[in-house]
Amino acid sequence: MIAMAVHGGAGLLPSDVRDAHRNGCRRALQRGLDVLRAGGTALDGVQRAVVELENDETYDAGFGSFLNRDGQVECDAGIMDGARLATGSVCAVAGVPNPVVLARKILESPLAVLVAGGARDFAVEQGVDVCEPEQLVSPRARRLWDEHGDRRWDVADDRSLFGDTVGAVALDQRGDLAAATSTGGMPGKPPGRVGDSPFIGTGVYANNASAAVSTTGHGELIIPIVWAKSAADLITSGMGTEEAARQSIQLLAPTMAKGGLIMVDQRGVPAVAWNTPHMAFAYLDPGTGDFIDGPRTSSP
Repeated sequence: MIAMAVHGGAGLLPSDVRDAHRNGCRRALQRGLDVLRAGGTALDGVQRAVVELENDETYDAGFGSFLNRDGQVECDAGIMDGARLATGSVCAVAGVPNPVVLARKILESPLAVLVAGGARDFAVEQGVDVCEPEQLVSPRARRLWDEHGDRRWDVADDRSLFGDTVGAVALDQRGDLAAATSTGGMPGKPPGRVGDSPFIGTGVYANNASAAVSTTGHGELIIPIVWAKSAADLITSGMGTEEAARQSIQLLAPTMAKGGLIMVDQRGVPAVAWNTPHMAFAYLDPGTGDFIDGPRTSSP
């Protein structure tokens, strides 16, 4: 059995962008599933799905990323192989259209994490596509920055709850799991700020012994929970995937974090949960093969 789930963020999604979020998640899911059906690895599948989302202006990742306080795009991404427990993360990199591709190159190297200018240099060395940083500034991101760029950034403010981080989790024909997460971060963030998305065990985690997980939400409040691994550990304790997803929301209570996650376990059962107003996601029902997707205001 193969399985995949993707997400396009958990947060406050205005009604006029919800269809774009749903349709984009469906397209990304199809692209990833095409890879898995052709015999590709879970790593290949999650990378392909996330690239699709990074190329879509709808989401806060790659082209479409929110601008930081200085009006620039800085991206983070992380990817993990559940079979080898190999990881790759990139933080605060500019001028890389698909940070998840760079994270994958890091995973396949002896390294684990690269940041900023060093990450971009590695991208050039490895033949990963780069561009001038301003080429990643989308019309939507520029408009939001022009309208709200002078507002003080506050992770505890619901008005800062822009939920467009992207991610994917997958199980391939070999029984291997993988997960990937990519983001441009909070709008108006200080230059150099990094949230939960690229941190292994927090924004992304995969282990063949438990589950693959990708999270989204207020990074500063999610990081102390080590949320992605904590959610996967619920599977190890014997909990079913849907119950584990629901219970994972309770893990956010100590910091009162807001966010959402997707997960797939070693049996290929997907699940999603969130405590924000909306979450964008897509997966196929294991029984019927029907699309289960959002934005929704409550879990399926």
